[in-house]
Amino acid sequence: MSAPGPYNQPPYPVPQPGGHSVAPYPAPHGGYGDPSQAPPPGFNMNYSPNQPAVMYQPGPVGPGPAPGPPGGIALAPTGASVGPVGVPPGLEYLTQIDQILIHQKVELLEAIIGFETNNEYDIKNSLGQKIYKAKEKNDCCTRNCCGSLRSFDMTIKDNMDREVIHLIRPFRCVSCWCPCCLQELEVQAPPGTTIGYVKQEWHPCLPRFAIQGANKETVMKLEGPCFACNCCGDVNFELKTKDGETPIGRISKQWSGLLKEVFTDTDNFGIQFPLDMDVKMKAVLMGACFLIDFMFFEKVGEANQRSTVFS
Repeated sequence: MSAPGPYNQPPYPVPQPGGHSVAPYPAPHGGYGDPSQAPPPGFNMNYSPNQPAVMYQPGPVGPGPAPGPPGGIALAPTGASVGPVGVPPGLEYLTQIDQILIHQKVELLEAIIGFETNNEYDIKNSLGQKIYKAKEKNDCCTRNCCGSLRSFDMTIKDNMDREVIHLIRPFRCVSCWCPCCLQELEVQAPPGTTIGYVKQEWHPCLPRFAIQGANKETVMKLEGPCFACNCCGDVNFELKTKDGETPIGRISKQWSGLLKEVFTDTDNFGIQFPLDMDVKMKAVLMGACFLIDFMFFEKVGEANQRSTVFS
């Protein structure tokens, strides 16, 4: 079930002739937003949604010079390389893509007896190539006693097993009736350097989040449907500009089939954003996706998934 909105677009991602995918957002002439207004920070008004999918992702580099890929797309630098100015080490590849797929791994112990284990995810590009892997770091008592409300640390590593992003979620209330203690997630890249936050905003019915920079200044807004329940369809959380008016992307919880949805809590997500978005904000959106997963789609034992901000 898709979120209400002014668009009637195909589900994420949208296949195009030639095998690549593009974001399903119509871009006004000149780029996103009102051409008469200045673009929001970190965005280029000349962004084109018809960029081809990137064919290369970071990976270990063997001995000798690596052959240059066609089209001028560079492989991610090795540990000894110097990346672009202002881009945290290990996130260079994010400058080349506008879509991310996140797949939660199936844990056999959890699926069979309901014993909650640390969540693990594969993070891929639009071609299904793994670019990062994420793993929750938590103790047994916290996982199984606090359930989906649990605090956690999460490490995100690249294909060379270097930790490039660190997520920290403190224990918070999830009810809309307690607006003084809403959900929050801190994003660090590299670990130890805060680049942004995801903060839940109070609303009586809708799940709303502020995507913030390192100084807790709001850069973008994220809004989901009142009932975040994927009944045979996708659930879309719309990404909008700071004023909450112009859609620029989305985070989608994708329907993965009846058996998988009923008997496991493994989830598939897709993230879309402008190609030229600040790479740090792309990393913060990845953190927002994990927070949404825990808040609305995490099942522990016999408990069902959350569906509203009331639960």
